[in-house]
Amino acid sequence: MQCPKERKITLIDGTLSEALAVKQCPDCKGTWIPAENYKSWQSKRSHPTTAATLIPKTLDVEFVQSPLDTKAALCPDCGSYLARTKVGMKSPFYVERCFSCGGIWCDRGEWDALETMGLHTAIEQLFSSEWQTLSRAREHLALEKQATIDRLGAELADRVFELAEALEKHPSGDFGVAYLMRRFENFTQELKSPD
Repeated sequence: MQCPKERKITLIDGTLSEALAVKQCPDCKGTWIPAENYKSWQSKRSHPTTAATLIPKTLDVEFVQSPLDTKAALCPDCGSYLARTKVGMKSPFYVERCFSCGGIWCDRGEWDALETMGLHTAIEQLFSSEWQTLSRAREHLALEKQATIDRLGAELADRVFELAEALEKHPSGDFGVAYLMRRFENFTQELKSPD
């Protein structure tokens, strides 16, 4: 079986965390996870069965993208094209999967990043449109949060986040939100007033 990225290199036997048998490229350090091995490994542990319940532990993972991550590839098992899905984080990367046989390709370091985020037990969910929509929403929220910290400073931003969380949990939190909106609406009108 040949490496899908370095086609002249033969994959060799290897093992990932928790005794998952795989094929690895000794040159590019990528990993091919045969579908039957992954399903067997996955069946022995609890894992999210829907994209909505697949919530990353963190998106804040230091990761150096493989130079081969953007290279298109064919399945080393059946020769079909490998589909790609983006995993959003500080440095996004693409996991690849064969829709014909179900095998998974991870470029160098991607399995470790997935494991750190807690996404390695349900990789097939990453290819669903539901996951991609949720992932983009989480990314947007993370960017908005960082922009708030950049504008207000960490201390005031933390107070804003705490207040937002408290209002979300309070049964009458919407009254607090309405008060704040009115307060700042009036403030904005005063700024626009010619006097």
